[in-house]
Amino acid sequence: MADKKTIKWGIIGCGDVAEVKSGPAFQKCENSQLLGVMRRNGDLAKDFAKRHNVPTWFDDAAKLFNNQDINAVYVATPPSTHLDYALKALKAGKDVYIEKPMVLSSKEASLLENAVNESNNKLVVAHYRRFLPIYLKVKALIDSNAIGAIKFVDLRFLQPHDFNDKATWRLDAEVSGGGYFHDIAPHQIDLMYHFFGAYNSAKGIAVNQSKNNKVDDTVNGIIDFKNGIQFRGMWSFAIPKYLEEDCCTIFGEEGKIAFSFYEEKLTLDAKGESQTFNFKNPINIQQPMIQETVNYFLGKRNNPCPVKEGIVVINLMEAFTNA
Repeated sequence: MADKKTIKWGIIGCGDVAEVKSGPAFQKCENSQLLGVMRRNGDLAKDFAKRHNVPTWFDDAAKLFNNQDINAVYVATPPSTHLDYALKALKAGKDVYIEKPMVLSSKEASLLENAVNESNNKLVVAHYRRFLPIYLKVKALIDSNAIGAIKFVDLRFLQPHDFNDKATWRLDAEVSGGGYFHDIAPHQIDLMYHFFGAYNSAKGIAVNQSKNNKVDDTVNGIIDFKNGIQFRGMWSFAIPKYLEEDCCTIFGEEGKIAFSFYEEKLTLDAKGESQTFNFKNPINIQQPMIQETVNYFLGKRNNPCPVKEGIVVINLMEAFTNA
């Protein structure tokens, strides 16, 4: 609403992601307060609230939605409940910041887009990497023509099958959408869209190579961007540990930019010279994005990641996996 001066947050799903990556940032950002947290296990919600100095906790989402002091909701549950909670938050008159992947499918994405368009409230997708120092630098290098006209992009994210064995729900397709690819790739795919814009076509292949579980563990995807840039991405969670790799290389007429997604370093090779840039992410890694979201909710800027851009990511994931 136009008369808001402070965004007063409630979190639905105060689990591992909210513990460090996002939760404390809602209290650190300007014009932002964290008033309540909700988890179905009330003891865990109470524990989170106590440790993070949050005044209110709930074990029922309806109670959070009905709290008139809360005017924005962070949906941080597994993807299978994103749509339901986002729709209820919008209906309750709350602005929404929603974790990735935004929803489970393009069908759900259409439902959410319609709800946002019909609502007086706002929604932002939590593709927070857009505002981290390393990716701001990548975009600045691209926009400044540092490597000349860009030709193609090669992304390889290769990990062993026990890449994240503590997160078992990510291997339940009904909850996550379909394995580690659906958890890791949304940020990476969003960055490609953020860097290179709209695309003509995309396709891919997804297979279960290891047979260690019931979801595909290897995904191969290509994109033909409208500007002529070609993208090739390979995600694997079925290789020996000694072969693991995390690298994205952007090739241009006059050089290349190389970076990884889990190291805060990039290399620029251009015009016969090589430079390495090091970065430091904030402790609460979503803080820059949350600040931009707060500013958007207060009418101070445009949407840092609208639902239509979340739909692009969902559509590309479905194209790669033949969903």
